[in-house]
Amino acid sequence: MRYADILVENKSKYVDNPFTYRLEDGSIQIGDRVLVPFGQYNKEKAGYVLRFIDHGEHGSYEGDRVKSMIGKDDSLPLNEEIMTTVSWMKQRYGIKYFDCIRCFIPSGKPAKAGKEKEPYKGLAGDYKPPEKLTDEQAAAAARINDSIRKNQQDIFLLHGVTSSGKTQVYMEAIETCLSMGKTAIMLVPEIALTSQMIQRFAGRFGKEILAVMHSKLTGRERYDEWQRIRKGEARIIIGARMGVFAPASNIGLIVMDEEHESTYKADMTPKYETVDVALKRLKYYDGVLLLGSATPSVVSYQRCKEGIYQLLELKERYNKTPLPNIEIVDMRRELKEGNTTIFSRDLYTGMKETLTKGKQVILFQNRRGYSNFISCRECGIVLRCPKCGISLTYHKQNNRAVCHYCGRRFPVPTRCPECDSKYIKFFGVGTEQVEEAVAAFFPEASAERLDLDTMKTRKDMDRILERFNQGKSQILIGTQLVAKGLDFQNVGLVGVIAADVMLNIPDYRSSERTFQLVTQVAGRAGRGRERGLVLVQTYDPENYALLAAKDHDYHGFFRQEIGLRTFMEYPPFSDLIMVNFTAEEETVCIKTAERCKFYMEHAVGEEQAKGILSPRVAINFKGEDFRYYVFIKCPRGNRNQYMYYLDNFNGILIKEKIPCNMSIDVNPYSTM
Repeated sequence: MRYADILVENKSKYVDNPFTYRLEDGSIQIGDRVLVPFGQYNKEKAGYVLRFIDHGEHGSYEGDRVKSMIGKDDSLPLNEEIMTTVSWMKQRYGIKYFDCIRCFIPSGKPAKAGKEKEPYKGLAGDYKPPEKLTDEQAAAAARINDSIRKNQQDIFLLHGVTSSGKTQVYMEAIETCLSMGKTAIMLVPEIALTSQMIQRFAGRFGKEILAVMHSKLTGRERYDEWQRIRKGEARIIIGARMGVFAPASNIGLIVMDEEHESTYKADMTPKYETVDVALKRLKYYDGVLLLGSATPSVVSYQRCKEGIYQLLELKERYNKTPLPNIEIVDMRRELKEGNTTIFSRDLYTGMKETLTKGKQVILFQNRRGYSNFISCRECGIVLRCPKCGISLTYHKQNNRAVCHYCGRRFPVPTRCPECDSKYIKFFGVGTEQVEEAVAAFFPEASAERLDLDTMKTRKDMDRILERFNQGKSQILIGTQLVAKGLDFQNVGLVGVIAADVMLNIPDYRSSERTFQLVTQVAGRAGRGRERGLVLVQTYDPENYALLAAKDHDYHGFFRQEIGLRTFMEYPPFSDLIMVNFTAEEETVCIKTAERCKFYMEHAVGEEQAKGILSPRVAINFKGEDFRYYVFIKCPRGNRNQYMYYLDNFNGILIKEKIPCNMSIDVNPYSTM
């Protein structure tokens, strides 16, 4: 008789451990989905086999103490590698087993036979093979392919300037992977980039072996793609971060394009890092991880310096076109000289000349809506969402104040709800206001806006990008969606409306984020035969991140930034752990957070206790309850120890049934 520990699906936070069952079916494997009797009334529940256990490992199983499995459910099977990853994720991120399992299984339902959905059904392949690889491309591909052929679990960072041909290197590595009968996963940071990537890959490898995974697919599409991957029909998976959970076997290569992007870090439970999950999965298969970026994260580049990653470089554009000319425009001077519009004189003139030449323009503003917030000039109050607590954004098109988290919409008040003043004003610039200014200054030009307000479905996004690619629109206005990986040959000018929006975010990564976004959006210009122009408007023209971006000087930026990180002991020289506590009663929330601080101080010792800060209120908490957090600076190398202590503390709260939920976010992208 065999026995197994099975993870039973349930929603209770008080039940998060495997249960032992007797297996009377000899064909059961680790990862199989099974049906078991559960609870006092033996209600039938689904579960997954986590591991087999020896008879007597947990004591005697004689008598009726151990229940028998009811049967096997073949609809959504997993495998041993995935269950190993599930166990690792639980420990690393301090989350429930089934929070991890849900990452690996689709939410949709199966189609009837012959009714399966095919995303991007009408999409045609669009791939023009180069005459030959550049010397830099060939050298990079050779090193990666050598590791794939030798089944070496290596990690490569491909640092290539914008338009240097990184995608071609990815394809060479994927072709080698396929030739060895292995599966490849190609990840992009934004759903907007999947269509373009699918077109290229379909043109080279054929559409039949491709599968797509991202959140904009319908439930039916996600289910059908999941099954194609599991059955081995799809050997190349293209997707956003959720693609790392594809139910593939024998994974030989995972590529993360634009590896520096914050979208690879999940902001909802489970708050995983895509690169961590990719590494864990590849370890099982002895696969290769390939990270690519024109602006690698400081953490990744430091890992190259330390020999953890192998650095590959592409220093020239594949078509030998010079990198765009980046100029910084001092908006303080514009204001002093009477220009109060959102366009500097340089940007206005540049747009006019570019459009006259038949070239296209991209305008980047990393805030959507018309104005960023609504405030009373009399008492200073900022209007906030009563449910989420974050500031409301003014949308002029609908004349509504909108919460960008929960989507709730409110009438715009004519008088202040706090002091009854009539001085309600709108502050800041969003993409909607930029679009209005473009219509006023350039009425003859066709302009389109790409942000979450105009991109309701995947088809909307594809339509906007395709019209711009075909030259049917001359000006594309957008948020960071337009800064990442898009390849347009006719863009002559890129305008960054307000670089200060990114610089003034209260986060230690703000300078890094600014350098990356300016460099990335600048890379959309001059991808054809002529050198492009980039104009960056700012009220802080001496900022080192902007000056480094102007000179295309990644190494200079890295030296200054890593010096600051070393002095402040920020990542990669530590891990920052945010422990969140949420409760209906504020006193319960505060006391639980204070208790956590006290517990951790005694657990880690007096010296390391200095890195544990007192509880603070989460001012931007998106919920109706109360939230406080404890911020912990964890010394490098001690993460597993700290997570062990925090898991124990959470266990105490669960055992005592404290009405307060605890969650953990390691190296969060927002500390507010």
